[in-house]
Amino acid sequence: MKINRCIDDLAESYLFAEIAQRTEKFAAENPDKKIIKMGIGDVTLPLAPVVVDAMKAAADEMLDRETFKGYPSYEGYEFLRSAISGYYRSFGVDVGADEIFVNDGAKSDCGNIGDIFSLDSTVLVTDPVYPVYVDANMMAGRRIVYARGTKENAFCAMPDESVHADIINLCSPNNPTGAAYTYEQLEKWVEYALKNDAVILYDSAYEAFISDGKPRSIFAVKGARECAIEFCSLSKTAGFTGMRCGYTVIPKELCRDGHNIGKLWYRRQSTKFNGVSYPVQRAAEAVFTPEGQRQTRENIKYYKRNAKLITDTFDRLNYSYTGGTNSPYIWVECPNAMSSWEYFDYLLKKANVVATPGEGFGECGKGYMRFTSFAAYEATAEAMERILALENDI
Repeated sequence: MKINRCIDDLAESYLFAEIAQRTEKFAAENPDKKIIKMGIGDVTLPLAPVVVDAMKAAADEMLDRETFKGYPSYEGYEFLRSAISGYYRSFGVDVGADEIFVNDGAKSDCGNIGDIFSLDSTVLVTDPVYPVYVDANMMAGRRIVYARGTKENAFCAMPDESVHADIINLCSPNNPTGAAYTYEQLEKWVEYALKNDAVILYDSAYEAFISDGKPRSIFAVKGARECAIEFCSLSKTAGFTGMRCGYTVIPKELCRDGHNIGKLWYRRQSTKFNGVSYPVQRAAEAVFTPEGQRQTRENIKYYKRNAKLITDTFDRLNYSYTGGTNSPYIWVECPNAMSSWEYFDYLLKKANVVATPGEGFGECGKGYMRFTSFAAYEATAEAMERILALENDI
């Protein structure tokens, strides 16, 4: 028996382990210090009451023989897919309920979608990058090329016409940089994909944070239905990080190599996926009701208020950054040409604040730090006060 040797090529997942090790060492040596964590990628506010009520009601149904539910359909219950379709219509995008596949979070489908594509495919990812796009394709042995996101292009990497790709991974608003593509920029990516007969894998997990008119779906762009698959999640939209529910959209007209991509994905799911539980899907349906939207938007406002605190702080310090407006992430250039880890240690020791070193997200992340807005408002305010107090120290 032999293992998949492609796994040997994966970089050690040292980033968060290293953060934890350095933080724990400092805490042990300085037990009187209150450490504030601004690198957390998990939500901290509870679920909306309407969501919990729906889940409780669905759980009660499981007590009755007449309303009990067993295995869900592979693509998800129709009531949830119709609700998601209506949600798309609310911001001007037409997606049919029969083009939606319910999943247990966008990360799963982003990693698994490669099952239906050739191992000989060339994959293009933007750098800095969410690690699952790279690692999943490295496990499969695919060739990976990079489009560089830098300060000069506001971390919105654009296609290079001289580079061919079969699969294109995009994330907007982006994790980790918080940058969001404009319509015009996405039009160029769609044009590039169509020219290369490629498929765009578009991660829109943070679309609910968009507030300045940028597109909330790749399908707002003409031609995208012929070349794109979209992944979205309720994790950050509605606090489902522990509930696990999201959805993937594959337009009916998306075909490659003589095959309908939606049908291929359904065949894959029917083999490897048993669906999302009925109570969770009912809870997800509640997110898309008028009251569900009102309540979940309140949580998003809370996180965006935190983000404003963070960006105001770095504005006062005259630090360069992206994100915060359309994203819970703020991507800050380290001061005085510090490396990511140098700035990490500086903040930990001087301000007792923990953020995430950018180099853990790729080559283009070196010299940057990712702050998140998911901490409590009071903790965020205190952390920013501490950082401001260091203004004359650097």
